[in-house]
Amino acid sequence: MDTSMITNVCEYEEVAKKKLPKMVYDYYASGAEDQWTLQENRHAFERIRFRPRILIDVTKVDTSTTVLGHKISMPIMVAPTAMQRMAHPEGELATARAVASHNTIMTLSSWATSSVEEVASVGPGIRFFQLYVYKDRNVVAQLVRRAERAGFSAIALTVDTPILGRREADIKNRFALPPHLTLKNFEGLDLGQMEKTQDSGLASYVAGQIDRSLSWKDVKWLQSITSMPILVKGVITAEDTHLAIQCGCAGIIVSNHGARQLDYVPATISALEEVVKAAGGRVPVFLDGGVRRGTDALKALALGATGVFVGRPVLWGLASEGEAGVKKILQLLRDEFTLAMALAGATKVSEITRAHVQTEQERMSQLPSTITYSRL
Repeated sequence: MDTSMITNVCEYEEVAKKKLPKMVYDYYASGAEDQWTLQENRHAFERIRFRPRILIDVTKVDTSTTVLGHKISMPIMVAPTAMQRMAHPEGELATARAVASHNTIMTLSSWATSSVEEVASVGPGIRFFQLYVYKDRNVVAQLVRRAERAGFSAIALTVDTPILGRREADIKNRFALPPHLTLKNFEGLDLGQMEKTQDSGLASYVAGQIDRSLSWKDVKWLQSITSMPILVKGVITAEDTHLAIQCGCAGIIVSNHGARQLDYVPATISALEEVVKAAGGRVPVFLDGGVRRGTDALKALALGATGVFVGRPVLWGLASEGEAGVKKILQLLRDEFTLAMALAGATKVSEITRAHVQTEQERMSQLPSTITYSRL
């Protein structure tokens, strides 16, 4: 496909699939087990309807917003995705430049193939750092300090991965990081390599390095070693929302890890409102998972999200055209979001309200309680 003719984010995936080695594409694209949640992350958006307001002057639509004190161009940010140099030789560096050019936020993965220092070296930008907690807390403390020194402004603590989910595509492909690449943040700690195994090399790496005992007390410990605000990434229930706020977290990212951990959990857009209600405005709530259209972002904000993160679309743009591809992905989403706001009758982000959407449950509740069928 000629990329100049691409009109939406999903078309970039078709280009990326043709360019990438099967093992790499499958690693990026697949979910856990039956992949029910992977499909549901998209289908759940489709079941939400808009309630647009009309006869509103939409000559000017302002998509800008503020996240943790940072003014950004739109409430669409970039989620952490690992090992981006498998998609393109410049990997995370290309992504960082593209995101900065759009004045939004990039989240760098712990398992990046570019280090925090390398990403910082591309120039200014608002960047968060996604953190996995290793068994060796000295490794974690050192990494957090490096991110802080490199100018990262928040930690996105992944809390849903004590063990890696069963990703059958990776098992079939015996996934491992290609030998010319390393997990750059761990290169000097003898933790940067991923050995090829009889199933998934990543699953074996996680089993050996990631701390299964991670608990809320460790969130407190993390707060004691950094001044960066901590976002808890992987919350999908009200109960855990209350605990996160009690622990002093600065925000919550509603995420099911791209449907790559426990299958048959709700889509993130389905879990969002429960978390928003439990948070009660005390901390910002973000959504990560399934966003492919500007309309998806509008639906999430109407249900109470402060902003959304996109992951796989960035990889598809990166694989297709490098930095230019990521820029186009973000521009497509921004253009669609601007249009959706205008057509819904909102001229700024603060005007997006719960009244702009109707969920499937709300539609069902409006149906008559009894239905009479005539006999022929």
